[in-house]
Amino acid sequence: MTASAAPVVVDLKFNPDDVKAALSRAFPGRDVINRADPDQTGRDLAQARYAVVWKSQPDLFARAPNLQAVFSGGAGVDHVLTLPGLPDVPLVRFVDPTLTTRMSEWVVLQCLLHLRQHARYAAQAQRGEWAELPQPEAREITVGVMGLGVLGQDAVRKLKIMGFTVVGWSRRQKTIDGVETYDENGLDAFLARTDMLVGLLPLTAETRGLYDAALFAKLRRGGPLGAPVFINAGRGGSQVEADIVASLRSGVLHGASLDVFSTEPLEADSPLWTLPNTIVTPHAAAASDVNALFRHVEAQIKRHEAGLPFEHLVDRTAGY
Repeated sequence: MTASAAPVVVDLKFNPDDVKAALSRAFPGRDVINRADPDQTGRDLAQARYAVVWKSQPDLFARAPNLQAVFSGGAGVDHVLTLPGLPDVPLVRFVDPTLTTRMSEWVVLQCLLHLRQHARYAAQAQRGEWAELPQPEAREITVGVMGLGVLGQDAVRKLKIMGFTVVGWSRRQKTIDGVETYDENGLDAFLARTDMLVGLLPLTAETRGLYDAALFAKLRRGGPLGAPVFINAGRGGSQVEADIVASLRSGVLHGASLDVFSTEPLEADSPLWTLPNTIVTPHAAAASDVNALFRHVEAQIKRHEAGLPFEHLVDRTAGY
């Protein structure tokens, strides 16, 4: 078997019809094993050299011992890093304009919904109540973005276009034209300026449980909305949901928009479903486009087989 024909195993917990349709056009001339296809369930994976994974079956790596690279089906990789038997081969994140654009759209939308007090107007409409609420301008609101990778930097740019004042935070300080940024030593100063906190951080040992009551208490008080807003589309494990609920009920937080949760789907009895000024979306802020994912994987395999390094490699020590 030539290197150019090295097989690919696809183990994605996506819509199986979408995966099957995308695979009909992907990886031309290459043997592909789709583990979501019942007809391929028993296929021998020993010849597979590349794996595309998202919440894959736990026996994948035991059955595919000769992989040269693993590709995450999403921007995050925390779930991949905990898969049983993950081999010591390059792990590649999914980075694509479709993913970046969708995330920025969601972030900007949530900031605008809270700026324009959409949830309160919707509640008034349900009661048949006609009452105008205070209307600050975007420039009066400072949005603090935590996580300044590809997704965070694009969100920063688009928030600035909408007129928000924007500051950024990352563990290692980043330089972004026209934006004041902070590193891990400047976290408290960053929080003290922030009216709307946007979480786009990966899940690591350092970020697990980061968004808690103590952190919310450090956000700017007395801003145009009266209290800060928490917006998270990073990872559910980074937030303490009991503290979010308590902070919303006590007024420490004015509102929240949450796309990720410690347990997914979010439990039916969670108070987050019904708390005022709280918006819940089902981990859909930046759903992976499977066609774009396979194009990304094809491009990275082509680089590898031409003797070039993979792009978007995960630093396993850092966790992202």
